[in-house]
Amino acid sequence: MRAVTIILPTYNRLLQLQKVLTGLEAQTYPLTAFEVVVVSDGATDGTDEFLRTYETPLNLRLFVQQNQGAATARNLGIAMAQGEIIIFLDDDVVPEPHLIAEHVATHQCHAADVVVLGPMLTPPDFTLKPWVQWEQVMLYKQYADIAAERWQPTARQFYTGNASVARHYLLATGGFDTSLRRAEDVELAYRLAARGLCFVFNPAAIGYHYADRSFVSWQQTPTMYGRNDVIFARDRSHRWLLTLVMQEFHQRHPFVKVLTQLCLSRRLLSTLIISGLRCVAGVSNALRLERISQRAYSGIFNLCYYQGMADELGGRAIFFKLAHAMVTFVERQPSYLLGGNDHVETV
Repeated sequence: MRAVTIILPTYNRLLQLQKVLTGLEAQTYPLTAFEVVVVSDGATDGTDEFLRTYETPLNLRLFVQQNQGAATARNLGIAMAQGEIIIFLDDDVVPEPHLIAEHVATHQCHAADVVVLGPMLTPPDFTLKPWVQWEQVMLYKQYADIAAERWQPTARQFYTGNASVARHYLLATGGFDTSLRRAEDVELAYRLAARGLCFVFNPAAIGYHYADRSFVSWQQTPTMYGRNDVIFARDRSHRWLLTLVMQEFHQRHPFVKVLTQLCLSRRLLSTLIISGLRCVAGVSNALRLERISQRAYSGIFNLCYYQGMADELGGRAIFFKLAHAMVTFVERQPSYLLGGNDHVETV
């Protein structure tokens, strides 16, 4: 059995995938000590043909499935893995040469019951779209807070773009929830945390995130996150989550709270406001007014997130009734969940 398995799901990102494989070939960790399990999730861009003929020093194993989503692809990778430690990479996260070595070293320095998180940094040779750059600013804030020990990393920072955990824990928890198309990584992390695993951040386990998303795709993401947080609380026994999210709502920047109060479940107004904020962000970017641009994107993202919550809760009235109740009611939270929010930070 090999020490490490890299699980790499991919879907129609052949050019990015090639960069990831090149990065894995340049690892300082012995190439004979890890395998790379690539799961093609119904790719139609020539990925399968490329991988079947790809000449590489890596121990590369390809598995092909019909398009079923990243959760199903990762579960297949877990089932086929031969490594004791599973490192998850996304097909647009290019590893620095020390990434595998740093993950393994962190596992060796701690007890077996840890989850290791690595940073996903902005590539120096790639121009991100402005809304994706906003996400990177939010991530960098989290990394800075962890480095300054303002809070410890938690399950809410478990992103499968760059993270590792012992395979037997993944098997014991049942792997990823295949009914989810977003936040399936964080939901799994909640179950890992409930089993007593601790989360450790290693800033040296660097991956560069070559993220390329349209504005429409980016805007849909927080809506799905909001829906899923309600589902996790209501249907997945994570009841603490709804309380925590509502408490955080009251800590948001006044701009976000006013925007939510004004626009939530008012579709026409919300559409107009989001269009206006996008214009403001675009002009601000052109004028290098980064703070204004970041504020505009934060407003859009947060509004979409809370709209997703309201949709799943049953409407605007229920959302604000619940939010009001959380002002005076503080439910005891599990210690492993204290820390930064995973996707709705504002600047």
